[in-house]
Amino acid sequence: MTAQEWIEVFARELDAEPPTEEEFNAMLELAAVAAHDSERVAAPVACWIGGASGRPLAELQRIAEAIGPASEGED
Repeated sequence: MTAQEWIEVFARELDAEPPTEEEFNAMLELAAVAAHDSERVAAPVACWIGGASGRPLAELQRIAEAIGPASEGED
């Protein structure tokens, strides 16, 4: 099963609409920023917080990019 197929089944089980291809790609871009600027585990959590905020994906992307990479050595 592809990721897109899995997401479609998951959305159906939740009685929700799956993301459009554009939304899907925007979420992957948001996840990439979080994962590359921090630890990989930040990616799914950033997407969850972004979804819960209800803000548009473009705004979430701008905010994530503005945060920038975490300083090395920070814990």
